[in-house]
Amino acid sequence: MFAYRFSSPAGLPVIEKNADPELSLLLYLRKVLHLKGTKYGCGVGGCGSCTVMVSRYNVKNKTIHHYPVTACLVPICSLYGAAVTTVEGVGSIETRIHPVQERLAKCHGTQCGFCSPGMVMSIYTLLRNHPEPTPDQITKALGGNLCRCTGYRPIVESGKTFSVESTVCQMKGSGKCCMDQEKKSSVNREEKICTKLYNEDEFQPFDPSQEPIFPPELIRMAEDPDKRRLTFQGKKTTWITPVTLSDLLGLKADFPEAPIVMGNTSVVQAGVYFCSDEETIGTGGCGRTANEQREFAGVTIGAGYSLAQLNDALGYIVSEQPKEKTKTYRALLKHLKTLAGAQIRNMATLGGHVVSRPNFSDLNPILAAGNAIINLTSKDGERQIPLDGNFLEKLPEANLKSEEIVLSVYIPHSTQWQFVSGMRLAQRQENAFAIVNAGMSVKFEDGTDTIKDLQMFYGSVGPTVVSASQTCKLLIGRQWDDQMLSDACQLVLDEIYIPPAAEGGMVEYKRSLIISLLFKFYLKVRRGLNKMDPQKFPDIPEKFVSALEDFPINTPQGLQMFQCVDPRQPPQDPVGHPVMHQSAIKHTTGEAVYVDDMPPIAQELFLAPVTSTRAHAKITLIDVSEALALPGVVDVIRAEDVPGDNNHNKEILYAENEVICVGQIVCTVAADTLAHAKEAAKKVKITYEDIEPRIITIEQALEHNSFLTVEKKIEQGNIEQAFKHVDQIIEGEVHAEGQEHFYMETQTVLAIPKAEDKEMVVHIGTQYPTYVQEFVAAALNVPRSRIACHMRRAGGAFGGKVTKPALLGAVCAVAANKIGRPIRFILERDDDMLITAGRHPLLGKYKIGFMNNGVIKAADLQYYINGGCTPDESETVIEFAVLKSENAYHIPNFRCRGRACKTNLPSNTAFRGFGFPQATVVVESYIAAVASQCNLLPEEIREINMYKRCSQTAFKEMINPEPLRKCWKKCLEKSSFYARKLAAEEFNKKNYWKKKGLAVIPMKFTIGMPETYFNQAAALVHIYIDGSVLVSHSGCEFGQGVYTKIIQVASRELNIPSSYIHLSETSTVTVPNGSFTAASMGTDINGKAVQNACQILMARLQPIIRKNPKGSWEEWIATAFKESISLSTTGYFKGYQTYMDWEKGEGHPYPYFVFGASCSEVEVDCLTGAYKLLRTDIFTDAAFSINPAVDIGQIEGGFIQGMGLYTTEELKYSPEGVLYTRGPDDYYIPTVTEIPEEFYVTLVHSRNPIAIYSSKGLGEAGVFLGFSVFSAIQDAVTAARRERGLATNFTLNSPATPEMVRMHCMDQFTDMIPRDDPSTFTPWSIRVS
Repeated sequence: MFAYRFSSPAGLPVIEKNADPELSLLLYLRKVLHLKGTKYGCGVGGCGSCTVMVSRYNVKNKTIHHYPVTACLVPICSLYGAAVTTVEGVGSIETRIHPVQERLAKCHGTQCGFCSPGMVMSIYTLLRNHPEPTPDQITKALGGNLCRCTGYRPIVESGKTFSVESTVCQMKGSGKCCMDQEKKSSVNREEKICTKLYNEDEFQPFDPSQEPIFPPELIRMAEDPDKRRLTFQGKKTTWITPVTLSDLLGLKADFPEAPIVMGNTSVVQAGVYFCSDEETIGTGGCGRTANEQREFAGVTIGAGYSLAQLNDALGYIVSEQPKEKTKTYRALLKHLKTLAGAQIRNMATLGGHVVSRPNFSDLNPILAAGNAIINLTSKDGERQIPLDGNFLEKLPEANLKSEEIVLSVYIPHSTQWQFVSGMRLAQRQENAFAIVNAGMSVKFEDGTDTIKDLQMFYGSVGPTVVSASQTCKLLIGRQWDDQMLSDACQLVLDEIYIPPAAEGGMVEYKRSLIISLLFKFYLKVRRGLNKMDPQKFPDIPEKFVSALEDFPINTPQGLQMFQCVDPRQPPQDPVGHPVMHQSAIKHTTGEAVYVDDMPPIAQELFLAPVTSTRAHAKITLIDVSEALALPGVVDVIRAEDVPGDNNHNKEILYAENEVICVGQIVCTVAADTLAHAKEAAKKVKITYEDIEPRIITIEQALEHNSFLTVEKKIEQGNIEQAFKHVDQIIEGEVHAEGQEHFYMETQTVLAIPKAEDKEMVVHIGTQYPTYVQEFVAAALNVPRSRIACHMRRAGGAFGGKVTKPALLGAVCAVAANKIGRPIRFILERDDDMLITAGRHPLLGKYKIGFMNNGVIKAADLQYYINGGCTPDESETVIEFAVLKSENAYHIPNFRCRGRACKTNLPSNTAFRGFGFPQATVVVESYIAAVASQCNLLPEEIREINMYKRCSQTAFKEMINPEPLRKCWKKCLEKSSFYARKLAAEEFNKKNYWKKKGLAVIPMKFTIGMPETYFNQAAALVHIYIDGSVLVSHSGCEFGQGVYTKIIQVASRELNIPSSYIHLSETSTVTVPNGSFTAASMGTDINGKAVQNACQILMARLQPIIRKNPKGSWEEWIATAFKESISLSTTGYFKGYQTYMDWEKGEGHPYPYFVFGASCSEVEVDCLTGAYKLLRTDIFTDAAFSINPAVDIGQIEGGFIQGMGLYTTEELKYSPEGVLYTRGPDDYYIPTVTEIPEEFYVTLVHSRNPIAIYSSKGLGEAGVFLGFSVFSAIQDAVTAARRERGLATNFTLNSPATPEMVRMHCMDQFTDMIPRDDPSTFTPWSIRVS
């Protein structure tokens, strides 16, 4: 019998007697137990959406250990005797909401809600172990959870409400509160500012004693002296769980090739799905493998220790032992803080990590440098092998024998004259594989700086961890001085050769890191020797000291400021209040239903795509015979199965004779389970003949004159004449790469064919149900009225669910139509990233004429975007990029031209900001270039050229820049920019290898569309006899809070409490022909439509109200019904009157402007390119905010997403057009550790009479404000280059990754590295902008 316990909603134990070894805990929860609160986000343990709590009883010390895990990686068979708590077991609306769930919701820590159950489980698990956690523990607990919506700040804040430490924001440790500062410096004292988005008094108290007890039956099972070996037989896999070490050794002798599974964190990554077709041995903690032993000369750690347990053990040893003995342990602890996330650290084991020997290992290089020894055992006895270079480089003589297992790892104490250090550099600070890491140790002859022993190990520079053994041998006997360092750098570069086309790319950067990290170690040792004997060993220069310090991970703090509600406003009126998201509680309890959470439908099938592996090729054969022969497979759907249009709007559903990008859908496989569908998809054989040209980059498109659109142009003044009358002219070229949406919920479709009239019901996560309806109808060759598209909510969208769901919905509907059964089509993360593409890469060229005082007289810009292989949204994106190409600057002679290039990449599409975030990279780049030439600050150039009075834009639209100037002025003042700039300059004088940078950027953004018909909206409002109200409209909810704001609008207009109003879903059945929910206009247009409907209904009710003015709402409605007054109506908003005449280059394309300014401060490590965001101040022109909590959430989330675009998020393509970055393991969105340590957001009040309640749409504006981080990085790099005598007029392309930053901070180490002739090799990856 197989038993474990889940905390189910009913609180009852769940017994599974026939566990399937191939089943993960995530699939078991969702498909077997139908507990849908735990979400699928990535499938590789990298996003935290599937976090649950596992609890186990420790027989040895009689304690219960609670720890978080990612359910997608946990084999169900590994949970024998464990209690598993899911979000449903923590609390629910029907039973009792747990304080964690309540506070995350009320602190506005949820937007789309898809990541919220995982966030809840991470905080909940922390509270089970630490009922009063410190803020640092909260931040650490969330390190393995990704959120794309909120920007993390409110999530952390919700966790801090459980902390006993003060959460009052203290500015710079001065003890002064931001609130006091704001009050004292308030410009308009009549405008009262509020700073609290929630009320802690509403929180229910947290009582740790009320948590569920660990099931006593599991304690009895654990203490059972007669435990027996467990065997679970699957269709392809046998899972065996031994009871004792001798039992395990016997099994290993019988099945020497069977892998031992402990945490399963690397088995899946290696591509082996629970050891298919093999015997799998799960150890679960067998005797001596899970022990820790402290000895006189070192410590022995059991192989079964998780990395989290290893961290605790080493922390205790460090606290007990003298510092000189714990250098290796402290080096390991430093890396354990940032290695993966808390979930993986609790799953992965020391033994598994050591023996798998990944080339990116953060721990093995340090263990090797510390002379660790691996203790092995088998039926034949025990032996020891050194954890050294031979072992890490996988030399045959150093390998384990097939029947051996790792028993433990012995780590010696360090000695007085020994130094051990670990260093790493990754794209982001936590939960990211190292680009390069190192473990180094040096031992000196006692009392000298003469090298007695030296070891250097590097990770991620080759197929294995690499030992610089020859270099170390040659340096024995040398003194630890600058000459030794110079020789060591040259020697190690000669010994560790990274080929120019090496997998992973970044070759020159990795070469520089090899010696930069060696230099850091050199400095650290020099400092250590000086501390031991200051007279004998000179200290390092004071300006070098900061190079030794890693950036800390601090808990973010800050303040949110917004206009208080007028005290004369009726208490019942919610408009202007920071109202909680209407689904927030459902998000945090896991009860919010997304498409894949919908219950199984009778006879439903699952769909898996087969995609092209070539960028441009003729299809010569599609062989599906092997796929169709597999069990569970029902059919393979191809182009010929499309009854209608397979190429609607030039978007191809199924490739027919030719493929035009890698990732294009060629066919799909329908099967009874997703596993069967995926397995069969791999068996479809497609043969190709390549077609030339294969166009991947913008440069290649220009070479082949390959375009999707005609040129778009705006122009004012006389460019050519202006260039003749300026002091200086500069020209430049800027690249801005693309971005993956990385919405937490991947694309999801459920298509249900109806028995009559060729009807089809489609449940889908989309921003544009009408477009889905259009595509499905066209593909099936039926009228749109036969297609019902339902959209309740989506787990994030950001533009990625405007057009792509239409194509995928049609693909799915064609399959459902052919087979006549419901089809569920859920893209896995890697397929989603491959198929749906993202933000358009942009190449910008500029020519700028300006005066020596910084006044720009002429600007000539040329934009090209990489549109991919089909039109999609590329024409609109390039139009937006051109129209918004001024940003906030008024240049009298201005021209911008733009064109979308056609390439053989998947079609790029809409993305939050819609061309503006890329286009303004070019604008701000030339601003920085002008500043450099004029020897002025970029901020001075910005202010000189900013719009100052009512003027016309380059496309002849009037603009009043007063709110822009107000935001700019407030940002400079409240951020103390100039004072902090001076402080940063002082810091930079005192620090050679670390530099601080500050930047303030202004923003002139627009909302809406240039065509009036896209700005229209409709609504349907029903009032029922009991007084309850049902509102339907064309807006889609995907986290931005449009449903919440619509409820606020309806509440005000009907003058009833929000609790009376319900929004169920967005559907083409209730509101036809709806526009997309995008361009920041969801509330603008749908709010107007709902307002119109409510006003019509109130007008009908007025006679009744006048007759009975003191009556209740319910009485009025009952009377109206009896008097046969219709209580249902449609509402309509014709749309903002906008237009654009591209032939004349003028128009009124947008209804209004949104202004803002952002100031960011960073600190950059010039040796590695790493940076830390210290502080950000944002001021956004919100006019009157309908919901400050929602609006601030959009600004913060947009800012962090924009920061990711400009810094850590890097898409990598092969020269053949293959996307490499297809998941969280290699595509790095910001985590909680990347957000500003101090984060201040202010909504600036203004007027906007054109919009509902004088509000403004703020969904997208925050993205570009993230560019202030890029500009601050550029400022820091400029400071470094200036000190090194390098040109300060340089181009920093986007994203400003650590690689880009390091390679621009040129120094003696970058000068040392070998450079390869680009014509002699094909690089691993290329930029496509």
